[in-house]
Amino acid sequence: MKKFVFLLALLFSLALATSYPLVVTDDLGRTVTIPAEPQRIVVMLPSATETLCAVGACDRIVATDDYSNWPAEVADKPKAGGLYNPNVELIASFEPDLVITSKYGKLTEALDKLGLTTYAVNTQTFEDIFRTARNLGELVNREAEAEALVARINREVYALESQAAKAGDRPTVYYEIDATPYTVGPGSFIGTLIKKARGVNVIPAELGLFPKISPELVVEKDPAVIVLGDAPYGVTATKIAERPGWAALQAVRSGRVCELTKEQTDVVHRPGPRVAEGLRVLIDCFHPGLLGE
Repeated sequence: MKKFVFLLALLFSLALATSYPLVVTDDLGRTVTIPAEPQRIVVMLPSATETLCAVGACDRIVATDDYSNWPAEVADKPKAGGLYNPNVELIASFEPDLVITSKYGKLTEALDKLGLTTYAVNTQTFEDIFRTARNLGELVNREAEAEALVARINREVYALESQAAKAGDRPTVYYEIDATPYTVGPGSFIGTLIKKARGVNVIPAELGLFPKISPELVVEKDPAVIVLGDAPYGVTATKIAERPGWAALQAVRSGRVCELTKEQTDVVHRPGPRVAEGLRVLIDCFHPGLLGE
């Protein structure tokens, strides 16, 4: 029986093995050809760094963006700038055979001009998390590991969502990404986490996934809970109470303003393998004590 199970596992892994040269379409809609299995990867997106490590390709990463800090082994890897201030020359100096970039910014175009192979990622919805995991797994010949990651995330999220369902109320929620203010729509991955955490997003879906809004809209919606994803950058409950009309918001008056730490914003804002941890953060905010310690 054990031999049979082993053979099935072997056949499954062989069926999922990537063949090179690999021709794929990235999230910019570009056709990307990867000649051989990548061994020297530069990743310019924290969620992609975490995903590649989660599928077993961390040892192939030779450099990351400035913000990739998980898992621990990426902390000491060389840093090559951020989304809007990348060090193109430094990236090229690592002689990568693959660079994972964001759909946004102009890095992809700059690296293409240098003849480097780039793959642009755009993970905005909850379903995108799984699509990106599978896509990155295919790029690095870790398709079976990517499927295992998808299954693990689904299990973890389902377990937490089931616990959140025991909450007696569904508070209305405003989630702030930054003080512009930018927020999250219901269709975004954070919007989905809000729903799974048994909250009701006050932002209308028609405004988009990550819309810039007017502060007056928050006053109009009067949320029961406010989550400050920009708290690590100095935005506090005291400061938002100084905005016109915000001191009268029920969330401010009742003290239900969650000031997230940097570690908490990392897991909430990154659509990757730790998304269940982000869900836990929101459940703890909306329903304190429900999950226990």
